[in-house]
Amino acid sequence: MTLTRVFAIALLVLLASPATASAIDTSAKNVQAFVDRMVEEHGFDRAELLDTLSRAERKEKILEAISRPAEGTLSWGEYRKIFLTEERIEAGAAFWRQHESELERIADSSGVPIEIIVGIIGVETYYGRITGSYRVLDALTTLAFYYPRRSAFFTRELEQFLLLVRSESLDATEPTGSYAGAMGRPQFMPSSYRAYAVDSTGDGKRDIWNNWSDVAGSIANYFLEHQWRPGDQVAAEATLSEEFEGPIPKPALKPSTTVAKLRERGVSFSTHLEDDDPSRLIELEGDRGAEHWVGFHNFFVITRYNRSVMYALAVHQLGLEVADEVARGAG
Repeated sequence: MTLTRVFAIALLVLLASPATASAIDTSAKNVQAFVDRMVEEHGFDRAELLDTLSRAERKEKILEAISRPAEGTLSWGEYRKIFLTEERIEAGAAFWRQHESELERIADSSGVPIEIIVGIIGVETYYGRITGSYRVLDALTTLAFYYPRRSAFFTRELEQFLLLVRSESLDATEPTGSYAGAMGRPQFMPSSYRAYAVDSTGDGKRDIWNNWSDVAGSIANYFLEHQWRPGDQVAAEATLSEEFEGPIPKPALKPSTTVAKLRERGVSFSTHLEDDDPSRLIELEGDRGAEHWVGFHNFFVITRYNRSVMYALAVHQLGLEVADEVARGAG
């Protein structure tokens, strides 16, 4: 869950919406049940926790934003235009050149290529330009207590956030992020921060708000922990032969077949991967009609960062475009 889910259409809705907010009702049954569990399971002081939650605000803009994710309202052609712009590619190349030595160090040690790290940062926060201005406390309490559809998920994230605040000695009202509670330059949810953020500089801090080395190292660690395969291909453009007989599977977040079986069905694409490597045929609506792609294992690792095939393809393509721009500049 990230800022990119509202970047397009939902952003217009937010700008047009009234700035409505109200205090969280700490006497509500669901809030009291949450407090009881935090006290019992994690040893929180009840009065202090209630005081923290009383400073949170329910924000209607957050509820509006989460109901209109860009991936659910835009075609691939429309979605791609948000992220694959000349300005963003140039910004990515400038970022790469500025942090080249650290990016190379992290890529060499992790096996996660620079273009993937740079692609993630570019799609998520436009290289630190768009990190979200919502207080994480407001986002998570609003969604935990007033968004029944995904209350369980955001209640867990609120729990993780409060544990993070306690362990890192932070003021719960200070961290800011996306409408969904994603934080910092890599837009980590609190659970991801606690599980995958790393101190890449050895200064004793995991600073994903201000330290680009920690940001890049944390992203690389996230991919490693989700079984990124160094050196493996991410995706390939595909064409369908006259012999191809559907159906084309709906976009999904895991491979459904193998390289060899796709070719047997009449799908043409280029890859160095083995015949038995997992893959999936993907059809998306581009500007000029249907586009066909084959996603491999690493493609679906990217979807673990954000559960969308369009997101994964945008990260992949942006990273490659930035790498090409860097190479052209070096030449």
